[in-house]
Amino acid sequence: MNAKSDFMLIKNIQTDANSRLTEKAKRRLRKSKADNTLRAYASDWSDFSDWCAYQGETALPAAPETIVNYINDLADNAKANTVARRVTAISENHIAAGFPSERNPAKDGMVRAAMASIRREKGTFQRGKTPILMETLYLLADCFGDDIVSKRDKALIFLGFAGAFRRSELVRVKLEDLSFSHEGMTIFIAHSKGDQLGHGTTIAIPYAPDEEICAVRAVESWIHAASLKAGPLFRPFTKTHTLRNSQLNDKSVALVVKKYAKLAGLNEESFAGHSLRRGFATSAAQHDVDALSIMRQTRHKSEKMVHRYIEQGNIFKENPLNKMYHSS
Repeated sequence: MNAKSDFMLIKNIQTDANSRLTEKAKRRLRKSKADNTLRAYASDWSDFSDWCAYQGETALPAAPETIVNYINDLADNAKANTVARRVTAISENHIAAGFPSERNPAKDGMVRAAMASIRREKGTFQRGKTPILMETLYLLADCFGDDIVSKRDKALIFLGFAGAFRRSELVRVKLEDLSFSHEGMTIFIAHSKGDQLGHGTTIAIPYAPDEEICAVRAVESWIHAASLKAGPLFRPFTKTHTLRNSQLNDKSVALVVKKYAKLAGLNEESFAGHSLRRGFATSAAQHDVDALSIMRQTRHKSEKMVHRYIEQGNIFKENPLNKMYHSS
């Protein structure tokens, strides 16, 4: 990962200079945050550092006024949530550099006030991708062929929905993580965004009464067709449709979803890998599944996002006009 020399979350000068730490301990300390988080923070810090260089300001340590001026420039073209993430990256890098909370410029009251003003002005609403709902699965089911690529893609989409997977979790599933029974399939998820400490969790995928949209049968069919014995469940193909041994890239999940959305006559640009996870939660809400049950499957740690899905799923069901229309 390429990062600025003053990005302390990867190469911390204080940690590296600590002679009382073993090399093994230093390597572990560099992995205190997930790789995706580090990449995002490194990119955010790089932008802030470049802005400071252009303005002739010091990035580390930064003055609160420097951060305020930076985020106000950034807010001209960025969403409020993007600005907030940049402030978090700046804060985390100062913490890694040894600045305690009271000396962390990103936590200064002036920065908080500027951030509050940006949120009020720009709002924090994020328009998500279109969810793949339960009824959407039937549309997609008609688009799969009998070839081996279609079998992989069908298993990928149906399992992604049924397990409410993030795309990074989905492509990391291995044969060794699966267990089959007469009731369906269980999957052990060793790492996820909401499980940074790697405790792991197991989710269940029961057989669907309708074989047409059954994730378990789709996975079984794919494993049999590809003669998989161990390793990654989802793998890329060569141009001649020879199966590789490596893990499928997580960006490929979005491409697969878009491909079949287009074949189903839908606007593929409205869909992405997250459409599967979001679709499960929204569909579950439409079927009156309670929030805690949804959270067990989606592995959300906070109810905030789940309740947003529930609101979206019930937007027509609990609409006052429906009661008015059917009262007469």
